[in-house]
Amino acid sequence: MPAGNAYARRRRCYIASKVQRVLVLNSSYEPLNVCTMRRAYVLVFKGRAEVIEKHAQPLHSASDTFQRPHVIRLLTYVHVPRLAKRRISRPVLFARDGWRCGYCGSSTGKLTLDHIVPRSRGGESVWENVVASCAPCNRRKGDRLLAETEMALRVRPRPPAPLVFIKLAAASVPANWRPYLQGYGVSSAA
Repeated sequence: MPAGNAYARRRRCYIASKVQRVLVLNSSYEPLNVCTMRRAYVLVFKGRAEVIEKHAQPLHSASDTFQRPHVIRLLTYVHVPRLAKRRISRPVLFARDGWRCGYCGSSTGKLTLDHIVPRSRGGESVWENVVASCAPCNRRKGDRLLAETEMALRVRPRPPAPLVFIKLAAASVPANWRPYLQGYGVSSAA
């Protein structure tokens, strides 16, 4: 096999991997998550979801052509437990805080995780007690409470919205996803 064919095959896989994310909506059109194009097609093929938005380029098999899903909607409602606590992870924490320090607001430098009430003083590892912090602010605060320093939080921390997980799963929000995410912090013009 010529080397040029292997390069073309790798390039096709790279291009295809860029468009293989599919937005999954609940039956109420509430955004649930992002899945792979393959998983979305299986849901559609099994009759558990319908295609709301499709790509212009279809999927091809050896003998047939299918529409390539870009946004799907589940046909039965999935109850999403709102009280379920998700574990804290650095990528989600940094995305929740907009990749900015919770104290000074800078986006330069390396971000770290900081407990507002230090764990050594009884602080828990919960979303309301953890913020992203730049290294200088983290060193400045140290093992002290905010009242013992001259520092203040820019925004009161809270658990991340579901949209944070969608933004993490897809590097950028495609234009045809925006109408379905409008009420969840994404503008249609952005």
